[in-house]
Amino acid sequence: MKRRTAREKALQALFQIDVSEVEPDAAIEHVLDEAPSNDFLNELVNGVVINKAVIDETIKKHLENWTIERLATVDRNLLRLSVYELLFCKDTPPNVVIDEGIEIAKMYGDDQSSKFINGVLSKIKQQL
Repeated sequence: MKRRTAREKALQALFQIDVSEVEPDAAIEHVLDEAPSNDFLNELVNGVVINKAVIDETIKKHLENWTIERLATVDRNLLRLSVYELLFCKDTPPNVVIDEGIEIAKMYGDDQSSKFINGVLSKIKQQL
């Protein structure tokens, strides 16, 4: 599985966890749809779930006129996924994380998602 695909599947799993409060393993199994397991996908989903408080705090510091609860569910979880990678996946360059976040936002978010994701992630990158 390519890393982009793993990120997309991770976003889908995190969306399920956020909306339906399913367990991470069940959400991962559901998005894999009988495809083989993927270590990067597992790391992303479980890493976000385990570090959610730190990730959300980081996001909140960089939101202007928004609360994390008011964000669209896709945007909120894409930010969580990207911020996890920025903070904890040192093998992925920050610019790659941001570019991936923008591209995935274009596919799964609304018309403004990619600009919003870019703005928040760029601010967070500057603080690293």
